[in-house]
Amino acid sequence: MSASKEIHQLLQNGTTAALGTLDADRNPFVTLVSIAAAGPTSIVMLLSDLAKHAQFLAAHSAASLLIADDSVSPAERMAAPRVTLSGSVRRVPRSEDAGLRQPFLAKHPQAAMYADFGDFSIYEFSVTEAHLVAGFGKIQTVPASELAP
Repeated sequence: MSASKEIHQLLQNGTTAALGTLDADRNPFVTLVSIAAAGPTSIVMLLSDLAKHAQFLAAHSAASLLIADDSVSPAERMAAPRVTLSGSVRRVPRSEDAGLRQPFLAKHPQAAMYADFGDFSIYEFSVTEAHLVAGFGKIQTVPASELAP
């Protein structure tokens, strides 16, 4: 399977990711977030604007997401496929988020009970580069331009 196809599969199947942001002093800060793919280079998150990572993104849009194949047993996780995405994140105004909200709620229907709370917003992660680790010695970095089908 090609690297772009493996990345596409990880994005489509992924439900959570480690989100890396930069704090006010530009120190790394990592949290766990729920995700849904909205396209080959677009990942959607529903975040509370009160959360530290959302506040950090307001100041520095550069971010990273790590998505791993979580269908394998814990003993096999280090050998499982995973992709680290580099890119930027933007908070999508509520008046413009319908097209991104739908794929997120389709993947995470339980989020519907709080998705309309005033402090929750849709955030879109735009991929600039993907670093795939598909097993021992199977490592490749792919620019976003090669991720489109």
